[in-house]
Amino acid sequence: MIRYAKPTSVDEALALLGEGVWRILAGGTDFYPAQGAKPFRDNVLDINGLAALRGIAETDDHFVIGARTTWTDLIRHPLPPAFDALKQAAREVGSPQIQNVASVAGNLCNASPAADGVPGLLVLDAEVELRSAAATRHLPLQEFILGNRRTALQPGEMVTALRVPKPATAGASAFVKLGARRYLVISIAMVAARLVVDNGTVAEAAIAVGSCSAVAKRLAGVETVIRGLPADHGLADAIQSAPMTELSPIADVRGSAEYRLDAVREIVARAVLTAAGATNDHMVAAA
Repeated sequence: MIRYAKPTSVDEALALLGEGVWRILAGGTDFYPAQGAKPFRDNVLDINGLAALRGIAETDDHFVIGARTTWTDLIRHPLPPAFDALKQAAREVGSPQIQNVASVAGNLCNASPAADGVPGLLVLDAEVELRSAAATRHLPLQEFILGNRRTALQPGEMVTALRVPKPATAGASAFVKLGARRYLVISIAMVAARLVVDNGTVAEAAIAVGSCSAVAKRLAGVETVIRGLPADHGLADAIQSAPMTELSPIADVRGSAEYRLDAVREIVARAVLTAAGATNDHMVAAA
């Protein structure tokens, strides 16, 4: 018999998860399309009644984003400029109707290489809070998403929050998405960049690229190259020759691997220049 449960507390949800295998239903914006016309064969744990998992809080050390927080919640919440890339990405998650329902944690658990929220969270050094009935653990986001549709969730666990450490909220950020049209599109490539500029020089840099590898990646080589450079248009020239060995794009109906590698340098430069305050061009869609 297939079971359906809609717990009213996190403890109740964790107790159920400890009893057997469940498929977690949050916003449902990926859940139902993935199910299609197939009959349900898994127990369904509906967490949409868990009010404790929705909202954004600030502690002494972190900003904490509840697992059920929607993209609209994130867009509307007052946050430091370092979150601007994530807010810009939030506006690219489907339509406003989807943004009103889809959860931030669901975007991560879906583990798509084209998940819009991941690059913006990577440049914020986000970590994932995982809870079971027995324990709570925290994983850096880059250790949580293991590959296409694969995460580090263990049996009996669920994502309860994302935590962003305060030191990673310094500076400003920007997000650039390349797609076949302006709206409602899966990305060909996307970039989030966060820069701290001190006295006209790049003091800190965090850059992440999605849709160009099985998992979104930070570009450590580019970050190293631009750190210490003047925060002006010369950054674009430095990025053109910087190493991007972390990327390994595939070819698909949206673009070839070669096109992605070529295009991503341009959108990295656009995101970096915007985060540095050198341009206002922070969004792009192209055929």
